Amino acid sequence: MEIKVLGTGCSNCKTLEKLVFNVLAEMEINANVEKIEDIQKIMAYGILSTPGLVINNKVVLSGKIPSSKELKDIIEKHIN
Repeated sequence: MEIKVLGTGCSNCKTLEKLVFNVLAEMEINANVEKIEDIQKIMAYGILSTPGLVINNKVVLSGKIPSSKELKDIIEKHIN
């Protein structure tokens, strides 16, 4: 599983990144997590507001921080 957290470094982006790591640990899922802060790369995903979350090259969330439960549901939907 490839997960990318898109954000320029704001507090919401950092919060989402931390939440991703916490939820993956709770779910005992190994994933490659990458933080993308380059605005050109973020814009290439077509999101208009950060933070953004990309799982396996598909944008699954943008512009908000999900609850832990919401994030778990999103990840479960995208497990191979």
